[in-house]
Amino acid sequence: MGSDTSRLGFYLLLAPILLWLIVLIILPHIGLFIVSISEKVGPREFETGFGNYATFFGEPLYWRTFARTAIMSILATALTLILGFPIAYYIAKLTRGRTKTTLFLMCMIPFWVSELVRTFGWMILLRETGVISTALQNLGLISGPVELLYNDAAIMVGLVYTSILFMVVPLVTTLDSLDNSLIEAGYDLGGTSTSIMREIVIPHAMPGIVSGGIVVFMLSLGNYLTPILLGGKDSLWFTGMIYTQFITRFNWELGSALGFLLLALSSGIVFLGLKLSRQSLSDTMGRA
Repeated sequence: MGSDTSRLGFYLLLAPILLWLIVLIILPHIGLFIVSISEKVGPREFETGFGNYATFFGEPLYWRTFARTAIMSILATALTLILGFPIAYYIAKLTRGRTKTTLFLMCMIPFWVSELVRTFGWMILLRETGVISTALQNLGLISGPVELLYNDAAIMVGLVYTSILFMVVPLVTTLDSLDNSLIEAGYDLGGTSTSIMREIVIPHAMPGIVSGGIVVFMLSLGNYLTPILLGGKDSLWFTGMIYTQFITRFNWELGSALGFLLLALSSGIVFLGLKLSRQSLSDTMGRA
């Protein structure tokens, strides 16, 4: 009787998760795939085929934008790690008590507002009449207004800024579990800061690095708002092309195919990253 009750309780707890997965993830993806292999041959007439995928590979603009989006997302992830790791290490290992809480809270404050508001904030800073351009003119460093928006650098700044918290949080959690005595033992045995970082800190932080990298890469790859606003309408971001097919051209078949290709790209790069880092997804998410 007790075993049946516990089993029933387990199924009741599992039911909302399964319902969420099936209704909001599995079924929509199945529907999207069915649409992606539908080729329009006439008004409300469709045939099953892979013509939409062939259109992607046959049009250089599509696959070049596809590759550009992947490369810039990987670069944004690397920059986020480079900036986020020192912040996380300082919070986790070099601060205590109220200072630690305050610094962690300061990292989270910008994320209390929506991504749209934060992106508009960067537009105010980077535009031709914005804060940075005006400050440079007042300091005499430039002779006239300079437009810092609508380029790849602006997109990269926005991507890193909007996702850095998702790198810092798992790194702080992982580094916080590192016993300080291990670092002290490394110094006692004659290790340098570089060797201790390489041999002790980074291997211990690898689950946090991988989990943070996965989240940041996914957010960057699937980001629509930041590349369009900071890079302009000609920013050539793959999610912008998907939006154009669905909303502007009403070509849901090609838009669905492009969406599935983006899903395949993100899954493939995450799998490759896990293999290169010799981490498993379950262990990475469990320790981070």
